[in-house]
Amino acid sequence: MPFGLARLKEPPAAEVLLVEGKRVPLLFVRNPRARRYVLRLRPDGTARVTVPRGGSWVEARRFVARNMTWLQRQTLAARPMERAPWLVGSEILFRGEAVKILAGLDGTREVTFADQTVRISDGEPDCRPALERHLHRLAAAVLPPRVFQFAQEHGLKVERVTVRNQKSRWGSCSRRGTVSLNWRLLQAPDFVADYILLHELMHLRQMNHSQKFWQEVEQVCPDFRTAERWLKAHARLLR
Repeated sequence: MPFGLARLKEPPAAEVLLVEGKRVPLLFVRNPRARRYVLRLRPDGTARVTVPRGGSWVEARRFVARNMTWLQRQTLAARPMERAPWLVGSEILFRGEAVKILAGLDGTREVTFADQTVRISDGEPDCRPALERHLHRLAAAVLPPRVFQFAQEHGLKVERVTVRNQKSRWGSCSRRGTVSLNWRLLQAPDFVADYILLHELMHLRQMNHSQKFWQEVEQVCPDFRTAERWLKAHARLLR
């Protein structure tokens, strides 16, 4: 795999590697807290290279070249995950609780879970598409007001809140005050969803993941490590 080794002052532009016949996007990210170069294959198929403080983009490229065998093995091992159908009787996560999908009244095309009722299209045995659309709409109704409430409590200004269908992150925050959230937060316990909302809001104070940022997070969400453990244990929800 050819790598240009000219000295780079800025991060390399987005690149695509050809690994075992598959196009793998390559992303370089500098992390001042990192002590070494790290290569990871993310669930979305992107190869992410962490560049430590003091590291160079040239050496980051060499690091990828040295680890191509590992990346090839990981790419071969990664198989597209089939989404399990949600059928009547299946259990799904809703606000952190496992709830069962139940059939509606006889003669109707409705299913229920927890306190929710959703109409299912005729000839659609898999309830998942309809339930995911319902959860997305519900998240769009309940999450933004919570963000604005937290922002007011902590003296922060939020311009806009969107609820999206991200495949690799729970949320994000821009410098302009736009907070984007994943609708799947509605499947997490309330304390976990609140942590993500507060995490993104703290980026309005520290637009990074520095030690100061995590201090800000801990001040507003002292139990954030418990929420992080839940998110790690349920990372497959994003896939």
